[in-house]
Amino acid sequence: MRRFAATALLSLAPAAAMADGTLPQMDLKNPLTLDQLGWMAVILLVLYFLLSRWALPEMGKVLANRAAAIERDLTAARGAKAAADLAARELNATLRQARHAALAQVAAAVAQAKAEAALNAAALNAKLDEKLAQSEAQIAAARTQAMAAIKPVAEQATQTILVRLTGAVPEGGQLGQRVDDALSARKVA
Repeated sequence: MRRFAATALLSLAPAAAMADGTLPQMDLKNPLTLDQLGWMAVILLVLYFLLSRWALPEMGKVLANRAAAIERDLTAARGAKAAADLAARELNATLRQARHAALAQVAAAVAQAKAEAALNAAALNAKLDEKLAQSEAQIAAARTQAMAAIKPVAEQATQTILVRLTGAVPEGGQLGQRVDDALSARKVA
């Protein structure tokens, strides 16, 4: 396959190039080649002068303007970042202060609630103590009334029991004294 491609290319080459061994584009004996080289030099010089005097300075201006705009944008971005960092620090400080203030208010509210609860508890305890004292007084009064009501019944029951057991009637003063002693012993126990 390679041989076929090489053969096809060689068959297409001009006979003059093959006879000489040089390419026709590089044949400096040909006057057209020298004219082409001259025009090429002139065109390159004109392009060089056009580019160096007009196009390249314009590109330099564009690049300088772009660099200045980028530097301005970077400076503005640095300033904005510094302002944002400052705002973030201020926000964090404000949040810390607000948190501390809220905690202080919560602590004050808790202390106030505890104080109010203690006052309410003291007032309720005082009321309960008062009611307890009243109840104890009522119980003592009821006990005294009950004991007073029991004494005549106890004296009569004791007298009846003694009469049935002994057949003799005891003296009233002695029997009353003994019932009082017995009831007093029950109060202590």
